[in-house]
Amino acid sequence: MTAILVDADACPVKDEVYKVAMRREVPVTIVSNSPIRIPAHPLIGRVLVSDRFDAADDWIAGRAGARDVVVTADILLADRCLKAGATVIAPNGKPFTANSIGNAIAVRAIMADLRAGGDAIGGPPPFSKADRSRFLSALDEALVRLAR
Repeated sequence: MTAILVDADACPVKDEVYKVAMRREVPVTIVSNSPIRIPAHPLIGRVLVSDRFDAADDWIAGRAGARDVVVTADILLADRCLKAGATVIAPNGKPFTANSIGNAIAVRAIMADLRAGGDAIGGPPPFSKADRSRFLSALDEALVRLAR
């Protein structure tokens, strides 16, 4: 059975996940280190993990499989979930794929090195309506594909 697993602590598209999941009748698990309010709905559940570093990532990666969609902006978690066969979508709607994850990991490492060296680099662009729309479309497409 298809399920949606959400790396939820900083996820800006939780409401969109709920909307699509209810329409498609797909269960959602919200995974976080701190309590997050969720709608009272039988398809939506919450898992509160410890505040240990990567506890939410470990929980998600340990359960993600070929029938699941994982929503995360965390590149290293995306890599772990792709290796488990899951479909992975960033909150901006861009999918992580086997072909794109290597480049994403390399860019992440370069940016970390630049920050460690004291370079002032900007972060990601602000989250936009276009990102939200792209996410809704990508999630819906992924669920349709998995339902086949």
